[in-house]
Amino acid sequence: PPLFHRPQKVCLCPFLPAHPLHISTYLYIIQHPAEENKVLRTVPLLAACLPKDKCKIKIGRRFSEERDPELSTICRKSDTLILYPGAEAANLEEFILDSPVYPSTIIIIDGTWSQAKDIFYKNSLFRLPKQVQLKTSISSQYVIRAQPTNRCLSTLECAAVALSILEKNNYIQETLLRPLQALCSFQLQHGAQIRLSKEHLLKNGLYPKPMPKNKRKLRKMELLMNSVKI
Repeated sequence: PPLFHRPQKVCLCPFLPAHPLHISTYLYIIQHPAEENKVLRTVPLLAACLPKDKCKIKIGRRFSEERDPELSTICRKSDTLILYPGAEAANLEEFILDSPVYPSTIIIIDGTWSQAKDIFYKNSLFRLPKQVQLKTSISSQYVIRAQPTNRCLSTLECAAVALSILEKNNYIQETLLRPLQALCSFQLQHGAQIRLSKEHLLKNGLYPKPMPKNKRKLRKMELLMNSVKI
């Protein structure tokens, strides 16, 4: 039966690998509850390409040692990484060259940027693993959902890049991106619009809303216009 309950002519199953990808890395997706009901989310595509025992999805906003002993144990292991950009984050490719312990697990937060920020900063468990980020020049192919900047990637794209680095195998990235490319192509053929990033709209004078009066929000807009990481 079709995995994604889509009509036959826009079924994504032909774009999935014939067998789950063989990987040694464990992937934990921490999913904000609001993502669960989004129609065009990417995590189901990601999970469909990976072995069930290597891709676990935990849904919630708050996690603790008492309620989540398994996650707590994972976060305390020296070979666990969390993918979240910031001043404290090491570049993943450089980190694995020097790390005395090769990473076995990577945690990725799934949600909008503000939801991911809330989950990362309000759960002390997620400050335990080594924080890493992707140093990539690729632009998101997830063009049917608006992103803050041109460099922001969907959860599936982040996982594809991170796993291809950790597994030293670019085929993984190609394989994971294939169903996402098909999803975007189908949606565009059926009337969806390309959603340009907020950064692009601001820089080109196309932003449709009035500029915010709140000074902090206005400053964020100015940083976006000047391509400064926020």
